[in-house]
Amino acid sequence: MPDAISLESRPRLAAKVRLRYDRKAERYMLLYPEKGLVLNPTAADVAQLCTGEHTVGAIVAQLAAKYGQDVPTVEREVMNFLVALTERGLVQEAP
Repeated sequence: MPDAISLESRPRLAAKVRLRYDRKAERYMLLYPEKGLVLNPTAADVAQLCTGEHTVGAIVAQLAAKYGQDVPTVEREVMNFLVALTERGLVQEAP
């Protein structure tokens, strides 16, 4: 992914990462080699939309509508989350 994530970026989970639902714990997790990251429901919604098909702007719009929140707040939270995942190598720009 480029140095900065923009609203035009099309994020997708890295090849080594899998989004899995843990039925026993009733939560989503990002699984990657020898590690896992438990996601809260909102983070799971973002991760599910990181397919490379949606722009960050589209993800923000969809979640703002779903949660009834203002776009600037959702945009800030989504961008912060995607930057953190990118820094860990868990999300990358779709080709």
